[in-house]
Amino acid sequence: MNPDLREKFAAAAQQGRAAFVPYVTGGFPDADTCLELILALDELGSEVIEVGIPFSDPLADGPTIQLSSQKALEAGATPAKVLDTMARAAAKTKAALVTMTYVNPVLAMGYEEFARRASGSGVSGVIIPDLPPEEAGQWLQACQTHGLDPVFMAAPGTPMERLDRILAVGGGFLYYVSMDGVTGADLELGPERLAAMQRVRARSSLPVAVGFGVATPAQAAALAPVADGVVVGSALVRQVHQAKTPQEAVEAVRGLAGELRQALLVR
Repeated sequence: MNPDLREKFAAAAQQGRAAFVPYVTGGFPDADTCLELILALDELGSEVIEVGIPFSDPLADGPTIQLSSQKALEAGATPAKVLDTMARAAAKTKAALVTMTYVNPVLAMGYEEFARRASGSGVSGVIIPDLPPEEAGQWLQACQTHGLDPVFMAAPGTPMERLDRILAVGGGFLYYVSMDGVTGADLELGPERLAAMQRVRARSSLPVAVGFGVATPAQAAALAPVADGVVVGSALVRQVHQAKTPQEAVEAVRGLAGELRQALLVR
């Protein structure tokens, strides 16, 4: 059985901190280095590791992750190859693995086949930003059949009644988008925004992981008291872009990720 996402968030809470959920782009800068990045993030104690499947039209991703997806696709990354990398990682990691993709690659493989292969690759949950729960009937059935958690997103503008519908069908955790916009945009954490997150967390039957725009330990520390987990993507992917060698990329990601994880202790 693949690791249980809720148990990972609960384990972090027992240690007095929010769970750390780092993101890497599958196949970037290449499959072997991507695997090394996942293993390094696991060694740091990440509870959940999110691996993106590169797609040519990633509507939820900002320029940093878009560019990483483009480079991964140019290097030959495919959904099947990314799932193969995740299978290699799952055999060596304690973290729960989650993949983020878009509905077109899933449809190309078929809901049932994608769910079967993802589960068989050690994946615990799948995020599909452009598949609303109202249209996800077949996907939800495939997830149930293969023991996957369908992870849905909510945003600051999500009405509470729709949030309840999302929570009714979602699994694993609720991915709360910290702001309107795409990944990697500047994040401002004023009192009103933090209070809104607290209201969503109080209403949620699932652990709440906050993402989009989290780039610094200070931001992670501000979110830790109001979230069950914090997702960091673009800031880590940026380290890979800036590195001159694969080993330099792994060390740069390891360094920043360690600082971010340490900041998630709830003081």
